[in-house]
Amino acid sequence: MATQMTSARRGMATDEMRQVAKDEDVTLDWLIPKVASGSIIIPSNNVRKENIHNVAIGKGTKTKVNVNIGTSTLNVNIDEEIEKAKVAVKYHADTIMDLSDGGDVGIVRRKLLEVAPITFGTVPIYEAYNFGVEKHKNPLDITEDDFLKAFENNIKDGVDYTTIHSGITKEIAKRILKVERHAGVVSKGGTITAAWMLKYDKENPYITHYDYMMELAQKYDVTFSLGDALRPGSILDSHDELQVQEMINISRLAKRANEKDVQVMIEGPGHVPLNEVAANVRLAKSLIGDVPYYVLGPLVTDIASGHDHIASAIGAAVSASEGVDLLCYLTPSEHLALPNAEEVKAGLIAYRIAAHAGDLVKIREKAIKWDMKMTEARRTLDWEKQLALSIDPELAAKIHGRTGQHPGNNVPCTMCGGACVYLMLPQQRKYEKEPEKLKQSS
Repeated sequence: MATQMTSARRGMATDEMRQVAKDEDVTLDWLIPKVASGSIIIPSNNVRKENIHNVAIGKGTKTKVNVNIGTSTLNVNIDEEIEKAKVAVKYHADTIMDLSDGGDVGIVRRKLLEVAPITFGTVPIYEAYNFGVEKHKNPLDITEDDFLKAFENNIKDGVDYTTIHSGITKEIAKRILKVERHAGVVSKGGTITAAWMLKYDKENPYITHYDYMMELAQKYDVTFSLGDALRPGSILDSHDELQVQEMINISRLAKRANEKDVQVMIEGPGHVPLNEVAANVRLAKSLIGDVPYYVLGPLVTDIASGHDHIASAIGAAVSASEGVDLLCYLTPSEHLALPNAEEVKAGLIAYRIAAHAGDLVKIREKAIKWDMKMTEARRTLDWEKQLALSIDPELAAKIHGRTGQHPGNNVPCTMCGGACVYLMLPQQRKYEKEPEKLKQSS
């Protein structure tokens, strides 16, 4: 079967491309060359037969938001993960990733695939880790075949993209022990892979068998999300040599995949101080070109435990404005515990705000339309429209109505009361200029 990239390179539009063109308000003539070049990807495993809402990730499209859920070795509750998946779908996550490494991860993955009809990703190394724990009581008692089997299991179940830590080599793993890092290696997948290479003195199976994995990716049209195993886990480690070397390795692997019509995106950090976020994105883009870039946050401070969704959304907004294509959310429970459903919602909403803030820079003419509608609704005291246009209408309505707010429109809220600017100077409610005048110059 042809991949999305194969079809695009033949000048053919797929059903997924047609859907994406409609969602993004672009023409197929604009979209197809970008899918062909790899600057836009449409992750879409061809064995998922149910009605899936696929999204475009890449240059010129809206910034997308990913939600992470999944079990751990200390907390295995499939019902909780199903609830989180449903919350992610309800509040408009663009993609969802199952990071389960506890319990029967295959069953968890298939259950979540059933209830989440959106773009779906996984990290296969977690299944290999789980196999080692469950069978051998040692996560490192696994073979190269176990790495590959986990990868195959994931893509055969229908996942649209998989994170593989193929940028970390045996040589880099050995250097980890010599390079001083305040937070060490904080990527679970990166740590597992590095520890395995050091134990057996073998090269990374994701490098050794990369050609075979590309063959499978071609067959199922699975997208590679090339993982940043060496992302900084503290702002003190931002931009060290290990991260840069890994990024160089990843950029080369991305080119190899694109040559085989395999769709690719590249992952980034992590913990980055605010004054380095823009430079971080620019550095990454200089190395990877127009390959879609997917970042976790980044967190701009390390002291926000319980509020890391806010600390990271700040970095996410800046990174999106600089060209990041997919944002991986954080929740209030990051660094503390598995998130519950309410924390999933909180993290998702924070990141949707960050994504839109970035889009007001990247694709302003399209993104500003939402803000223009809200401005008009506020100016005219149209509360029904204000609430409907809110990124979280339920919460907005709850807050608006909690103090006995007068029902209906054309009345002030309890913040300003009778001093409402649109009541004190009612002529302000009449706006005769063309709506386009609300737009600011880019």
